[in-house]
Amino acid sequence: MNRRQFTFGLSAAALSHLEAGTHHAAKADACIFLAMLGGVSQIDTFDPKPKLVDLDGKIMDWSKEKKTDQPNLFAKPRKFVASPFKFQKYGQSGREVSELLPHTAKMVDELAVCRSVQSDNGNHPAAVFQMNTGFIIPGNPSMGAWVTYGLGTGNQNLPAFVAMPDFRSIPFSGAQQWGSGYLPAEFQGTVLRATSEPIRDLASPGNVAPEAIKAEREALRGMNGSFAALRADYPDLRARMDSYELAYRMQLEVPRVLSIEAEPEQVKEAYGLNDPVTASFGRRCLMARKLVEAGVRFVEIFTPSQSWDAHGDIRKNHEKNARETDKPIAALLADLKQRGMLKKTLVVYMGEFGRTPDTPAEQKTPGRDHNTRCQSMWFAGGGMKGGSTIGTTDEIGHKAVENVYHMHDVHATILNQMGLSDMRLTYYFGGRNRRLTDLGGRLIQELIG
Repeated sequence: MNRRQFTFGLSAAALSHLEAGTHHAAKADACIFLAMLGGVSQIDTFDPKPKLVDLDGKIMDWSKEKKTDQPNLFAKPRKFVASPFKFQKYGQSGREVSELLPHTAKMVDELAVCRSVQSDNGNHPAAVFQMNTGFIIPGNPSMGAWVTYGLGTGNQNLPAFVAMPDFRSIPFSGAQQWGSGYLPAEFQGTVLRATSEPIRDLASPGNVAPEAIKAEREALRGMNGSFAALRADYPDLRARMDSYELAYRMQLEVPRVLSIEAEPEQVKEAYGLNDPVTASFGRRCLMARKLVEAGVRFVEIFTPSQSWDAHGDIRKNHEKNARETDKPIAALLADLKQRGMLKKTLVVYMGEFGRTPDTPAEQKTPGRDHNTRCQSMWFAGGGMKGGSTIGTTDEIGHKAVENVYHMHDVHATILNQMGLSDMRLTYYFGGRNRRLTDLGGRLIQELIG
């Protein structure tokens, strides 16, 4: 073995012997992240703005300024748009929620809402990267990869990190949104589909005896081990071998854990599995509950890419997407709570940015454009303070003005609840210690129980 091979061998050995563990007491064992791609309008969901009723249809005072991070956004006159949805107070907390979300509204006392989250880029691809990886450029590890790098797995027979995109339209850059970046490949997410076959080609051929499969597996393990021993400077090889071993173990575990058809009818109904509108998202929410129950650390569920992107018609767009997601999300929260799992499962709901209180003046069916200056998002369970709200936006919902937080702060809070310090969770790459939160984030302390 030459010096380079020896050095890489020591590094790989050191990494393999690192014991995953928390930096402090964890309040959550698992996280379910609900990615509302396209950007949900805060003005039409959790942050009502009565002032817009008076201003509806009027030309904005700053239309002539043309100051924006989005080219040509103010190049033409723009008019204010009042929300087409009514708001009502719910729960003991008395929080106002839009009629768009009648099912989630019933769970309002479980939600810890932040109305003042900002991000750095108003373009979907860059903003989705920041939501998932902390950075607006590709090549960085995703949240789930960082969590599993820090904590390891809770079930050796299942992936520690699962991603469930909507295959009608997957996120920008696809697998990079749940990839491991510069972390070892073993920490990337495993994709599951919302079908009767969550993982393609996982089952063994019916005409092959189990003894033959076992013999083949042992033979491959021996050849792979011999091959890897001579290539200590190829760390991805070990990760690939581990993935094949995991695939073998999953052949027994996945069908058992994800036996959706065996669920009681009332559970299927609650998640909306019997309705074609809610079936896809509902099935993935139910799968997420079953996965974290079985020890999976991080599950991310995506809506279709740009699904909430309501430039042309805010009413039509948001009604469609709310119908698909509202009932399943409320069922997920209620199911976790009923099973005593919500206290140890952190659920997060957010998009890549918020939306503007205005639309181009010539727009016949009012919509809303991208807004990096504020969005409403929420946490539930996992040690968060249900029924609480933090963050204030201006009277038209254009920008956050008090208790302003950044996407890095959301990530720091997620890690914190899972027992990880964002400043201590590092990986040396490219000449410095890297983090999910780059130079660090602030905890959204007001929402932590």
